[in-house]
Amino acid sequence: MSEKGLPDPMDFAASGRRVFDIEADALRVVGGRIDGAFSAACQALMTTTGRVVCVGMGKSGHVARKIAATLASTGTPAFFVHPGEAGHGDLGMITDADTVLMLSNSGETDELLMLLPVLARQGNTVVSMTGKPESRLARASAVHLDVSVPAEACPLDLAPTSSTTAALAMGDALAVALLEARGFTSDDFARSHPAGSLGRRLLLHIHNVMHVGDEIPRVGQHASLGDALVEMSRKRLGMTAITREDGHLLGLFTDGDLRRTLNTPGLDVHTTPIESVMTRTPRTIGPDQLAVEAAKLMETHQINALLVVDDNAKLVGALNIHDLLRARVV
Repeated sequence: MSEKGLPDPMDFAASGRRVFDIEADALRVVGGRIDGAFSAACQALMTTTGRVVCVGMGKSGHVARKIAATLASTGTPAFFVHPGEAGHGDLGMITDADTVLMLSNSGETDELLMLLPVLARQGNTVVSMTGKPESRLARASAVHLDVSVPAEACPLDLAPTSSTTAALAMGDALAVALLEARGFTSDDFARSHPAGSLGRRLLLHIHNVMHVGDEIPRVGQHASLGDALVEMSRKRLGMTAITREDGHLLGLFTDGDLRRTLNTPGLDVHTTPIESVMTRTPRTIGPDQLAVEAAKLMETHQINALLVVDDNAKLVGALNIHDLLRARVV
């Protein structure tokens, strides 16, 4: 104890480490039980012609809600139903095509047991997760997953701690196994997360953020350095492309090139051909590549702008780091 009668800070740290140790042990034990029952549960969830309805009461309900959200975002349509509300009308949300995933550590939760006869009459497949394989819920389920743990992290053995962590991990295991079986991709994931930063990074392409048409800074191959500077000032992207008449990209001139060029003795911006000072092999990117790839390219090569070309090396767009910042890609 400290001088003020409060627990020593080191006691807090010791308690925290003990929780991690106990819950890590619990996860190893439960993970070691993944077998044919787990495969059967995955099969039931994957082949359902409806949705996966996750049901749980109390802390198990919080876990069930999270499992439903994880399943839904990884390619398995799912939602949560509160068992207490189900007995008062929400049971109508569950159709005969749905598979029901029930969570109860005791396996004897009244609100869940009350639903079993109705679900049986309706023909729903029930998959359960409990900490008691001999419980009524476990025995009534088509598939049962044993998530019993050696000990709760709570020293009173009262607050659900290790048991909820184990159930949560089992839910993640189901979601990931189904994700892999469905061939779910990062593009699929992004489509269900369009509003977040991850969605922007996975869905936004170069053609969504680049400047096109008259907004592209460009001069012809016979232009002077002065012409290029005027174009750069007008378009305000910190660069200009140099192209042939047919739009084929020949080179790039940037603000950085300008600073280096102005150190050339005797330079005349009005008579110096842009071809003589441009970068002839600039970094480019395609219009259908992800915007995040442009950010990586800029970071890797320490540049602030990119020209966009098609498969024939014709200039079709331009963008700089500010375009990516506005799009919240970086």
